[in-house]
Amino acid sequence: MFEAIAARYDLLNHLLSANFDRGWRQAVVERVREAAGQARSRVLDVACGTGDLALAIASQVEARVIGLDFCRPMLTLAKRKAAVADLPLPLIEGDALRLPFADATFDIVTIAFGLRNLASVEAGLGEFRRVLRPGGMIAILEFSHPQVPGFRALFNLYFDHLLPRIGGWISGDRQAYQYLPRSVRNFPDQRKLAKMMEQMGFQKVSYRNLTGGIAAIHVGVR
Repeated sequence: MFEAIAARYDLLNHLLSANFDRGWRQAVVERVREAAGQARSRVLDVACGTGDLALAIASQVEARVIGLDFCRPMLTLAKRKAAVADLPLPLIEGDALRLPFADATFDIVTIAFGLRNLASVEAGLGEFRRVLRPGGMIAILEFSHPQVPGFRALFNLYFDHLLPRIGGWISGDRQAYQYLPRSVRNFPDQRKLAKMMEQMGFQKVSYRNLTGGIAAIHVGVR
């Protein structure tokens, strides 16, 4: 599915979110910058896709960033974007549930709009914790559940009915954009995800709603 929509993935992300996705990723970059401090941190961006978050971090934070994704066409696009930006960004084709790194390798792990796509959210969180050093931070950006009742109803109308039509028309794969709202609906809400992170051993777990809760950033510490 991701291979089929790779060519139009960036365009549709920006279009269907009215460009809010750029600001959401920037909010993650700011959290990464705070956690990195003055040190040259080692950052792993899981499910990096076409590289938007990984490249934003690499361009704004003193860090060594690695991107990992299981979809080769997405990584091909990320490689081209890194070359255009003249940024060093090692890219690895790999499975988020079997990360090819030793324990305690990274200072920071990020994942944007990828956690809900894993076969097991718990197993993914466990792998992220494994490769984090003690005291390292995880930052998760994911679609969530709008908190304002009237706004929630309006957003759900768009998300469930208009978005699949627009996404399917532009990408040529309506099924992929029917999957999107379905996967969000089945994903834990803000509080449940925070609780899940705590159950998987993360400490100092908190979250911040973005754009009324359409998306949220969850952070935790190993």
